[in-house]
Amino acid sequence: MTRQVVQAKVSHRGQTSLPAELRHRWGIEEGGEVSFIDLGNSALVLPGGIDQAKAELRRVLGERYETGLEEIDDPDLVDQ
Repeated sequence: MTRQVVQAKVSHRGQTSLPAELRHRWGIEEGGEVSFIDLGNSALVLPGGIDQAKAELRRVLGERYETGLEEIDDPDLVDQ
């Protein structure tokens, strides 16, 4: 996946628009949910909200876990 920088401006009321290319890629329709996690000096944007982000994290970690188990050569450790 190609990483790119997409910028938006904040209005005098503190509002911003999510750029169309991100809305389309993430499948966010009008009224769709986006969550933000404050990381101190930056923010993490979670398309679909926190519940969808948690589900995706579980999926990715589960895949990595299963891949890791397949690479263990010691049969005594595989089921630990």
